[in-house]
Amino acid sequence: MAVPTPGCLHVVATPIGNLGDLSPRALEVLKSVDRIAAEDTRHTRQLLASFGVRATLVALHEHNEAEQSAHLVERLLAGEEIALVSDAGTPLVSDPGFRLVRAARAAGIRVSPVPGACAAIAALSVAGIASDRFVFEGFLPSKAAARRERLQLLAAEPRTLILYESSHRIEAALVDAAAAFGPQRHAVLARELTKHFETILDGSLQALHAQISADPDQQRGEFVLIIEGAPPGDDDAALVLGRRAYAILREHLSPSQAARLAAEISGAPRKRLYPAGEMTAPD
Repeated sequence: MAVPTPGCLHVVATPIGNLGDLSPRALEVLKSVDRIAAEDTRHTRQLLASFGVRATLVALHEHNEAEQSAHLVERLLAGEEIALVSDAGTPLVSDPGFRLVRAARAAGIRVSPVPGACAAIAALSVAGIASDRFVFEGFLPSKAAARRERLQLLAAEPRTLILYESSHRIEAALVDAAAAFGPQRHAVLARELTKHFETILDGSLQALHAQISADPDQQRGEFVLIIEGAPPGDDDAALVLGRRAYAILREHLSPSQAARLAAEISGAPRKRLYPAGEMTAPD
């Protein structure tokens, strides 16, 4: 009995809002595959219905990815063609899917990208902030202390930062970012990209927070925050090292002890090592 030729796993980008952004190639692939692995099958079924596509859908999300990946690889090895999509944009960018891609590649299955919309790149393209070197951080931690700690570690990063944030945390994230990076650090906040209420705000972190706080409508939707990298300075490397050291030491020591030791290790000013909102020790 002949061994079947393995199929292909197509990683397909879908619109982040405007349905016109689904490429003709993506539509052709979605129509032709044997099944579609989707983060939320209900959402994807609505998207497909908009284009008159009927397909066999299988859920693939963070809670079942390991199990489903093995199942889908078996089908790919049996010769099926499968498309992987996320709820919006390019799969694997702050979305599930890398375990399936890794398993497919390990099994010798061809994995082919079908490029298209990506909120991070779309926001960067209109931000007017240096885009030759950038860092994608995805979503910040939901807990305030962890979020402030992460921002402190990023404060001296010289490359442009790209962050995702949700509507119910955007105000707090802007406050914490202003505390970590300084209120005058330049940033761009892109909201509801490609959708009817798309808004792109430009200004300092402090000014962006003021605009968001004053307008409840600007607190709705999905956000991409682009933050200008830290200006060049002799203490950048010391701050990065100091804040990383502080984050590790803080798990075992009081804030003042952790900051003192981190400052000794890195040479960075002790007061600049504390996460925003954490009580500092007196001099």
